[in-house]
Amino acid sequence: MQGSHDIRNTGVLASRMAGGIILLVVTVLWFSAGFSLLKVMREARLLMTLLAIVWGCGVLLGLFLSARSLVRSLPMAWQRRIVPFVFVGPAVLVMGWYLFLPIVRTFYLSFFDRMGSGFVGLSNYLYIFTDRTMRIAFANNLIWLVVGTGLVVFFGLVVALLADRMPFERTAKTLIFLPMSISFVGAGVIWRFVYAYQPPGSPQYGVLNALVVALGGEPQNWIVLRPWNTFFLIVILVWLYTGFAMVIFSAALKGIPKELREAAHIDGAGEFVTTVKILIPCIKGTIVSVSTTIILVTLKIFDIVYTMTNGLYGSEVLASQQYKQMFKFLHYGRGSAIAVVIFLAVIPIIWYNLRQFGRREVFK
Repeated sequence: MQGSHDIRNTGVLASRMAGGIILLVVTVLWFSAGFSLLKVMREARLLMTLLAIVWGCGVLLGLFLSARSLVRSLPMAWQRRIVPFVFVGPAVLVMGWYLFLPIVRTFYLSFFDRMGSGFVGLSNYLYIFTDRTMRIAFANNLIWLVVGTGLVVFFGLVVALLADRMPFERTAKTLIFLPMSISFVGAGVIWRFVYAYQPPGSPQYGVLNALVVALGGEPQNWIVLRPWNTFFLIVILVWLYTGFAMVIFSAALKGIPKELREAAHIDGAGEFVTTVKILIPCIKGTIVSVSTTIILVTLKIFDIVYTMTNGLYGSEVLASQQYKQMFKFLHYGRGSAIAVVIFLAVIPIIWYNLRQFGRREVFK
């Protein structure tokens, strides 16, 4: 009896597994047929779009059902071990395909010539660290990193401290946070009107020059003035990210027990001393986290520079040089090498952030 029962269970498991495999094969065939059909239907755009949506949803559903059927056909002990790989594995593979492989490809191309066919060793990296334009880009990125990060953190902290004491706190925070909803490109377009320049004697439609002329001064072509144009571009970053820093700092400040402030006031400490000696040390970790986040933004800054100056007038940064090498000069080797340098500069910041999060048990 026991033997016949085992045979029956084995047959059930085998039939389930066969059903799952068949469903998986059908799904793959459905995927191949749909892909072939989409390659043929190049004229009927609307029909092709609708078919792609229906076909894609069907493929995902088929993959899910076939994977679930295969897992359920296995013994319970195996299911617990395999389930994470079956359902998370495809996502990991897709992420690896679109993230890891491009990184490897970029490293590979950085050692080759303009067209990626002739090996040149470290020549591209030698160009990066010796070319005059690249040295300007490095210097500007350093200015963005130090000045941009410092101003965002400073103004974000000051606004958070002041806004928490205002009767219209929510309205003030909403208005200050509002620029975060604007993209870098959109912000660049807006600030082009702020810095817009017309020759003396002509009507000034730029906000800044209109104020200068109204006060009796001469209009200035702000984005051409070296080296101050880099600082004028950094103002845009500060305008965008002060609201972000304010929200994070405000949440951290609200987490400080009121008893600490009350004890400081009882001891005779004023607002400034309380802020410097108690509040800021209590949110030191938050300040570091916000600072590293802004540092990452400044290391990869591109949109503002591209929109405002296109890297002209001594405002080049690493990302704008990478873009020009790749898509203007068509030198894939140098463009890839610059991308590698940016990637290597970002890694320590990311590692530090992850280490800090691990200490705070964020991932536990």
